[in-house]
Amino acid sequence: MIRSALMNVMTAAALKAGRGLKRDFGEVENLQVSVKGPGDFVTVADQKAEKIVFEELSKARPGYGFIMEEGGEIEGTDKSHTWHIDPLDGTTNFLHGIPIFGVSIALAREGQIVAGVVYNPAVDDMFVAERGQGAYLNNRRLRVSGRNKLPEALIGCGIPHLGKSGHARFSQELSTVMGKVSNVRRLGAAALDLCYVAAGRYDGYWERGIKSWDIAAGLVMVKEAGGFTTDCDGGQDMLTKGSICAGNEPIQAALLNLIKGA
Repeated sequence: MIRSALMNVMTAAALKAGRGLKRDFGEVENLQVSVKGPGDFVTVADQKAEKIVFEELSKARPGYGFIMEEGGEIEGTDKSHTWHIDPLDGTTNFLHGIPIFGVSIALAREGQIVAGVVYNPAVDDMFVAERGQGAYLNNRRLRVSGRNKLPEALIGCGIPHLGKSGHARFSQELSTVMGKVSNVRRLGAAALDLCYVAAGRYDGYWERGIKSWDIAAGLVMVKEAGGFTTDCDGGQDMLTKGSICAGNEPIQAALLNLIKGA
């Protein structure tokens, strides 16, 4: 595990927010049968987690800016540093009692992501990475997988949900990818998808229509685990374009070619 002062601050904030989410997650089953339904409850859980992360990071690093899923953008007095925060990545999973969700925190310095934390409180998995320090799951060093052939590769993806555009394009991409790889998975939490690439659980992953807080922590995770990331056009504008293609070197390159040609 990385023991830097920065990582201590980030993991402490994730753990504190995660405790509340884990407690709230235990109530979801009861809420499924309520008249009102669990939607409002999940929104409150999301907001509570974000408030905890915001307060903890503001106290530890006053002046840093924020880009948050719920709270939007808050400009800090320190123009060099910005936090990217998703307090509950995998909201739909959380809503349905599926234990695949997490708190995602990333720090950008001069526009470059330099550290990331993704914590899944349901199973107590803490993924951390810091530029030049490697990537870890709890106390285990992470490396991307060693597979280099698409027919052997397990690929993760994101599917556009109801109300989002891109369904037709995704269907074309999925059909193309499925014809070339071992199989495809969809977790429903982009931050954890990227952590799975870093851990070698996935050989590659792609998704479109995502925000910076969805992928910022995962980007540094993959890179520090020896992987490669681009946007879905092959550039390095993942955070602004809202698309990602990740994997070990040969699989990422091959997957990118597939989705560009779909």
